[in-house]
Amino acid sequence: MVITGVPADGKAAASRPVASSKLSVLRKHPYFADLEPEAFDQLCRYAKHTTLKRGATIFSKGDPGNSLVAVISGTVKISISSPDGRNAILNLIGAGEIFGEIALLDGQPRSADCTANTNCELFIIDRREFIPFVRSQPTLAMKLIELLCTRLRWTSDQVEQVILQNLPGRLASALLRLTEKHKLEPQGRTIAITQQEISEMVGMTRESINKQLRSWAARDWVRLEHGAIVVLKAEPLQALVDAGPGDDGE
Repeated sequence: MVITGVPADGKAAASRPVASSKLSVLRKHPYFADLEPEAFDQLCRYAKHTTLKRGATIFSKGDPGNSLVAVISGTVKISISSPDGRNAILNLIGAGEIFGEIALLDGQPRSADCTANTNCELFIIDRREFIPFVRSQPTLAMKLIELLCTRLRWTSDQVEQVILQNLPGRLASALLRLTEKHKLEPQGRTIAITQQEISEMVGMTRESINKQLRSWAARDWVRLEHGAIVVLKAEPLQALVDAGPGDDGE
């Protein structure tokens, strides 16, 4: 199994029967929603269930890309690190999302590190079973191509923000992308992310992030909570993104 961390209960959770309520996470995913019942049942037979504690390693950069992972609950962090200890967060994967498809499809090593950012429940589907399954499901193959395109656009947006935007624009863009990504309701745009994590996502120091967020909090654009940021007004943040590097947002 790809998981290198210890299950939260210290036992082989993957060997236990999986409740249908948890399998519904796969059924609700847009890439599996249209599978015929027999095909979906076959997919579920491949899905191995595991539970991990926060901080557990799921896979490391360079590991074999031998599985697809679906998040049942919790949050998973995709990141890279430099030899001098600097970290960059590439993505946060939440409940109902899948990841690991790039190395899974091309058979190459993992391109980043993956850890449980919170206590997590996951489904693991082995490449040896998933690839033949995809070949038998042309519609699913096309949807996986759509997923790869979505990932590429997300990465391109991040690179664009880091290269072209100033700190306010980069931070505002990151907050808006996270609210859109998780389809948060306008009245409750709470993003479960620490200031340290978002600093690693936008490539700035935590001190700079804190100063900017406090400035926006004073304007009631955001509210700061322990381990979370609540977006109260998306419009002025979007205006900063649209204005480009000329507006410092102070």
